[in-house]
Amino acid sequence: MSEQQEEQVTKPGAQPETATQPESPTQTGSPAQEWRGVAGEDAEVTASGNLALAARSRRLLGSLVRPYRGKAWLALAIIVIDNVANMVGPLFIAVALDAGVSSAVHSDFSPLVWAIVGFLASTCVAAVTTFTFLKVTGRLSQNIIFDLRGRIFRHVQRLSISFHERYTSGRIISRLTSDLESLQDLLESALNDALSAILSLISIAIIMIYLDVPLALVVLAGFVPLVFITRWAQRRQRAGYRRTRAAIAKVIVHFVESMGGIRAVQAFRREPRNSEILADEDSEYRDANTYAMFGMSHYTGSLRLIGNTTTAVILLVGGWRVMHGDINIGVLAAYLLYLRRFYGPLDELAQVFNAYQSAAAALEKISGVLEEEPGVAAPEHPIEVGTSSGDVELDGVRFAYSEDGPDVLPKFTLGIPAGQVVALVGATGAGKSSLAKLVARFYDPSEGAVTLDGVPLDRMTDADLRRNIVMVTQESYLFSGSVADNIRLGNPQATDQEVYAAARAVGLYDFITALPDGFETDVRKRGGRLSAGQRQLVAFARVFLASPSVIVLDEATSSLDIPSERLVQEALETVLRGRTAIIIAHRLSTVAIADRVLVMESGQIIEDGAPDDLIAAGGRFAALHEAWEQSLV
Repeated sequence: MSEQQEEQVTKPGAQPETATQPESPTQTGSPAQEWRGVAGEDAEVTASGNLALAARSRRLLGSLVRPYRGKAWLALAIIVIDNVANMVGPLFIAVALDAGVSSAVHSDFSPLVWAIVGFLASTCVAAVTTFTFLKVTGRLSQNIIFDLRGRIFRHVQRLSISFHERYTSGRIISRLTSDLESLQDLLESALNDALSAILSLISIAIIMIYLDVPLALVVLAGFVPLVFITRWAQRRQRAGYRRTRAAIAKVIVHFVESMGGIRAVQAFRREPRNSEILADEDSEYRDANTYAMFGMSHYTGSLRLIGNTTTAVILLVGGWRVMHGDINIGVLAAYLLYLRRFYGPLDELAQVFNAYQSAAAALEKISGVLEEEPGVAAPEHPIEVGTSSGDVELDGVRFAYSEDGPDVLPKFTLGIPAGQVVALVGATGAGKSSLAKLVARFYDPSEGAVTLDGVPLDRMTDADLRRNIVMVTQESYLFSGSVADNIRLGNPQATDQEVYAAARAVGLYDFITALPDGFETDVRKRGGRLSAGQRQLVAFARVFLASPSVIVLDEATSSLDIPSERLVQEALETVLRGRTAIIIAHRLSTVAIADRVLVMESGQIIEDGAPDDLIAAGGRFAALHEAWEQSLV
């Protein structure tokens, strides 16, 4: 089972209307989408897919480095100086052995002294440049990671509800943690090693050719098998690290879902089964890492075998040439020192190569998220609305959750005058929640238009839309922080007096002031300090403070007990006064405050009228109302 398929099984609440609802349109589409977003999560990709993923990752990395080009060029200049300082050291040793020692025998110590001074000076310069380079690249890497983390967070927040219904929070956390850590490891340490190693290889190759061409040809001959080994290791490790990225995401997803649903886990004694699932997914992560590390061990072992073999051949050939007077002993000594430094960087590059493969796989996942486009796009030429009267109309709307999926709302037309309270009732899967999401513009219709005061919602700015239309769900989510901060979510600029007025309007003021710290009391994680009814009242206080012209309530009282429901009902009447409202409710007690009731079935309105009129007509709503009254007896 792929990560994408696994998520569709384990992600709860992904399809609100029916259990068989198709995926959203962004999961399928053109070939270009095959390598974007969720589709890019799969570990197995084709050769053309590899090219697409690599190009996408390079674009992302280029955009991250571009604002810091100056620091990047400074780092490159420093590492060049550092490389030169390191490379001239063996040359001073060669001069000391071939010229300095022989001159010292004849009492001329100046060549030997100058060679020693030159060697010490190059060592000091190398120490200073290494310190400076690490300082510059450390700050550069932290700035890049800081920018990338913020970019991911901002981008994911503005992605449509359809994305979040199919992409679990655990996978987002994986992008922001383990994937960013892999990239950070590459930028902080491996980048320094890679630049130093590459410059060292180039410099040493030039120096070895300058010192002795025949010996240089022996060294370069070792590169022939090394090229083939590198290509093999690259393919193996890239595939391995793609598997690790997908596997660790599964582990994080399972951990987040288990901790988020810990009440259900403990209530149904699911701890052993959850541990079994984690063991399976963690073993997949372990095996993927092992696979990648085996490739690394083969590559490193082959590299060292080739290096040691080449050193033995150089000793043999070089010693033979020294014996025949073709080269000096100092040249051979310098050559062996350079050869050691030549394969040392190759060994470092092998380690960098390992970090690069891990970071490249992580960058592919991150770039996939960043290339996701909002399913509800901002208009190119928005129409300013300001404060609307609240007149809502759905004109010839057809809606399906995917292009090839069934219509949830087939050719739906509805007008709701400003200030009217409309209740939607009907069986699960009738299309009520889909209608509400269209009005709140969590989705756009497949055909037709949803308008507010005659302006299509897809032509409005997001600020105008959220100012005029607010949706309240049955899950009144509270953020960690004070009660006042949670109420102020409806209007971040609201004064304390406005927050107090909103609390009074929904009947919450006395309760809040009785708390230990009043309005500054911490509600704790997800509002755990408050009851379900109190959390719902906080949500209504937010709405009152936001003062929208249209309110959409999606089963906002379904999880409350009778006393809590009555409190919420009273607050609801206050909040809805003078505003357009669409109420979705299975409890018909909520319908009592509605001016109009729409009974829906299979995406169509089968009854429409005032509550009393529909009851008197003896149709579907009358039967529902009678069943509800009997349930109260």
